[in-house]
Amino acid sequence: MNKLMNWMMLSCKKATELIEKKALFDLSAKEKIMLKLHTSMCDGCSAYQTQSLLIDELLQHHITNFSSNDNKMENLENRIISKLRENNL
Repeated sequence: MNKLMNWMMLSCKKATELIEKKALFDLSAKEKIMLKLHTSMCDGCSAYQTQSLLIDELLQHHITNFSSNDNKMENLENRIISKLRENNL
């Protein structure tokens, strides 16, 4: 039984690798079970997983909105330049 438990237990380093891999790819059934087992017992890796998901969501939101902000900035620049030209500055 100890050999089975040792085989199933992940180090925190391996767990964080799987957390990051999970954000990009599907995990195998074995990896999912091992990660779930580890995060259910390890508060640090559980918190890391939560924080990693939040950071990924925030970055995705920022990237999505950044392209629309480029147009807003360009329009703002054009308006400023127009006002400066109107006032001969």
